[in-house]
Amino acid sequence: MRGVALALHRSDLLPEPTAQLARWLRAATDQRNPEPTGMTLATVDPEGRPATRVVLLKDLAPEGLVFFTNYGSEKARHLDHNPWCAINFFWPETDRQAGFRGRAAKTARAESEAYFASRPRDHQIGAWTSEQSRPVADRSALEARQAAVEARFADREIPCPPHWGGFRIEPYEAWFWQRRPGRLHDRFRYTMLPDRTWRIERLNP
Repeated sequence: MRGVALALHRSDLLPEPTAQLARWLRAATDQRNPEPTGMTLATVDPEGRPATRVVLLKDLAPEGLVFFTNYGSEKARHLDHNPWCAINFFWPETDRQAGFRGRAAKTARAESEAYFASRPRDHQIGAWTSEQSRPVADRSALEARQAAVEARFADREIPCPPHWGGFRIEPYEAWFWQRRPGRLHDRFRYTMLPDRTWRIERLNP
């Protein structure tokens, strides 16, 4: 599909943006995108300065989009101060982008624990090892902490760390973009209305 410009019409769009996102994620997966759930998360620090990083979408429902992280990380600290954020997906294989703006809140502890239990063991060890976003003296210090974690949990299940869990971003706005020739791309915006239905309108590219 790469290099083939597809049209995006109003009639192509589902009434709810997370359902539309699920459809485009399936298309990106079918086109062998190496990381279709990778999304750029934008936050702001207490001084209003922006920061971005790529996180992985782990759950998708009308209630919102979920990712997991260390609650001591920079992004988590930003969201604790200001929960308003934005995310962006880009799939070059299908010449598409999508974005959401919304408010993030921590997932229920049971939800975080359930997802943590499904992770590979080395990922679980990494969650206990890394003081994410904090300075570390050198690689050997990090590896020493990892060895200590491995010894601590040898021959037993690894529980979800108290400092680790999910955020759910509840969207109030979303947009979908499809490449077209001559830079006259197709672009549509979803806006949540007071009755929690969605208005969909075409935007200039």
